[in-house]
Amino acid sequence: MRTLLASLALMFVFLAVAGFAFLYSGLYDVAATAPHWRITEWILETARVRSIKVHATGIVAPPRLDDPARIPMGTEHFAAHCAVCHGAPGVPKGDIAQGLYPQPPDLAVTAGAYSDGELFWILKHGIKMTGMPAWADHSDEELWATVTFLRKLPGMTQEEYARLVMQSMQGGGHHHDSDDGQAPPAGASSPGAHLH
Repeated sequence: MRTLLASLALMFVFLAVAGFAFLYSGLYDVAATAPHWRITEWILETARVRSIKVHATGIVAPPRLDDPARIPMGTEHFAAHCAVCHGAPGVPKGDIAQGLYPQPPDLAVTAGAYSDGELFWILKHGIKMTGMPAWADHSDEELWATVTFLRKLPGMTQEEYARLVMQSMQGGGHHHDSDDGQAPPAGASSPGAHLH
């Protein structure tokens, strides 16, 4: 038994040293133009999915999340910050998205794989090593409104999206880039209320 434990310990030390030597050697290509190895992709994907599920546990959507009154604010946030990478109905992904690895997903397709709480957590905290930024400086109200918008995105036509963008612009905008995380008063202009 002692020999087995010693052999396992020696193997663990060897693997740790070999792993460190490999990382330090620089042989692993971190370029965004080089896809991950299949095992690396599986490890990162598993870590991402499990982390989102664990960290979003207990996040409860506010009452009446599907209230249509939330959609203009969510549309504005999506149009200003999300469409450039994820695209939108009638709006292709921007140039920056083409250079990202992994590619930003089409949220009309992938948002359904997440609960409301998980979408909120992703919006608020972002995801490391994916290009997905954290929007923690935006109000929870705005982030929940974006979740509401994402729930309406599947099946949305180009015309419906354009109408929602115009509606959000005509409503005076609720989007903000303030440091305090508070939405501006109704009707107030906001420096971040432009569309990209």
